[in-house]
Amino acid sequence: MTALSLNAIAISVDFSGLRALDDVSLDVRVGEIVGLIGPNGSGKTTLVNVITGQVKPISGRVMCAGDDITHLAPRQIALRGVARSFQIVRLFKNLTVAENIETAALTHGLSRRETGRRAQVLMQEFNLKELADEPAGTLSFGDERRVEIARALAGRPRFLLLDEPAAGMNEVESDALLKVLAALPAQRDLGMLIIDHDMSLIMRLCHRLHVLASGKTIGEGGVDAVRRLPAVIEAYLGSSAASEAGHAHG
Repeated sequence: MTALSLNAIAISVDFSGLRALDDVSLDVRVGEIVGLIGPNGSGKTTLVNVITGQVKPISGRVMCAGDDITHLAPRQIALRGVARSFQIVRLFKNLTVAENIETAALTHGLSRRETGRRAQVLMQEFNLKELADEPAGTLSFGDERRVEIARALAGRPRFLLLDEPAAGMNEVESDALLKVLAALPAQRDLGMLIIDHDMSLIMRLCHRLHVLASGKTIGEGGVDAVRRLPAVIEAYLGSSAASEAGHAHG
């Protein structure tokens, strides 16, 4: 465990007596992108919810840069440098794109001038400048996703957790997002954890994969090694999807 890592250690979660996560351990280091994949209901979003404080585990702990953050509130965890996006986008619909990003920066105690400057930089980076004054409620799904990621970055996190960032995007939008996301760890000195069902995106983007099925880890490691594991192919990829993913990665 390095000082610059986010670690979920032996996490177990029960919902109404059902085991949603069973002794799952995962780590994300600054500078890398880890893909969290698995079938629907495998526990991916639950694990992100545990890491970010929305769900408390019955056992296990979460460490951020060597500090135990398991029992902190979500806001405290965010202030420790762990930011996230959600499966269902949660923008302030009545605020403009610029205001959505500025509001996120303000929660980290920045001055008005600094929040405005940071929002401008992020809008440029995510190709949102032309939409700066548009109410968030009028955006397309793909634009909403980009605003949410820009907003998550406004507090300059050390770790960025993205829950299906490419959901609802067409191939062109997804490819454009991939290029932006791929550059973030080096540009912003952060680690990223990404949940997505777009296997082409995941295989091209991620340095490592962690695979869940029925709340348990069934594979982890380098992309090439993990996509060849029989348990992973059987539980999730399927033989045709595995060869397609191999083609996309190659």
